[in-house]
Amino acid sequence: MLDMKPIIDPVDPALIEQELTPETFLRQTNKAGNHIYVVDAKTAPNTMREIGRLREIAFRSAGGGTGKECDIDEYDLMPRPCHQLLVWNPEQREILGAYRYILGKEMDVQNGVPHIATSHIFKFSPHFINDILPITIELGRSFVSLEYQSSRAGAKALYALDNLWDGLGALTIIHPEIEYLFGKMTMYTTYPRNCRNLLLHFLNIYFKDPDNWVTPINALPDTQIEKAAEGFFTGDNFKEDYRKLNSYVRSHGINIPPLVNAYMNLSPTMRIMGTAINDSFGNVEETGLIIKIDEITPQKRDRHIDTYERDRHSVK
Repeated sequence: MLDMKPIIDPVDPALIEQELTPETFLRQTNKAGNHIYVVDAKTAPNTMREIGRLREIAFRSAGGGTGKECDIDEYDLMPRPCHQLLVWNPEQREILGAYRYILGKEMDVQNGVPHIATSHIFKFSPHFINDILPITIELGRSFVSLEYQSSRAGAKALYALDNLWDGLGALTIIHPEIEYLFGKMTMYTTYPRNCRNLLLHFLNIYFKDPDNWVTPINALPDTQIEKAAEGFFTGDNFKEDYRKLNSYVRSHGINIPPLVNAYMNLSPTMRIMGTAINDSFGNVEETGLIIKIDEITPQKRDRHIDTYERDRHSVK
């Protein structure tokens, strides 16, 4: 069990607004009138501290977290730091969510190991290192602030995750050399084990990577998952098996995690790369995934990617 330190106080919004400049503006969101920016710890240290504060709050509430007073790590602070894609509510003057990312061309690879956040929980094949990673964005540390997860927040909570995807869509246009999105889905230890087993087994049936591009270091055994879910799914009807999965999970008073649903609906050719136990983050379970950008569904492309040029410079 991690020793949880008290979380830092909120950062003054005025300090954040000074760092959210026209140069860091990415786009306006399709819904809810929010703004998306890209910053990093060097150019926007106050914004980075607020992101770190909100990340730690969100992750602790779900059963994970670093235990530090502010979730900022070496990947945020390295000489060529990770980028922080954030959604800003200009009316409430607050961050509603963010993603951390790094481009393949920015990754430092030494002795066959890239210096990226996922390298301590996953092993990468030579093919992945040499041919896939250079044309990939690694995504991580995604969160939605607690205030925007609550049903009491109304429409602004409904669109929080959608706003983040608007930002990711814009990145695929800005960086045309990028062909893949690589990241992970997090399952917290508070999630019921039987629901987790069914969910992971479903993903293994319909999305499992046949080429073992990436494999977990400290893996949650697939056999354990498969045995627990044996005979539950047909294995050849995605919609019917998804309906059964969703019904079972909801019968336990919970939902399929929103980010898991978002990824499943993003591309039918998504690859799932096994589940690793992350002992440095509250023993959460991290399921690796990769999505080919040109195989994202037309509906999602139209919503999050093709709309980017329309309002590229329309900050009000």
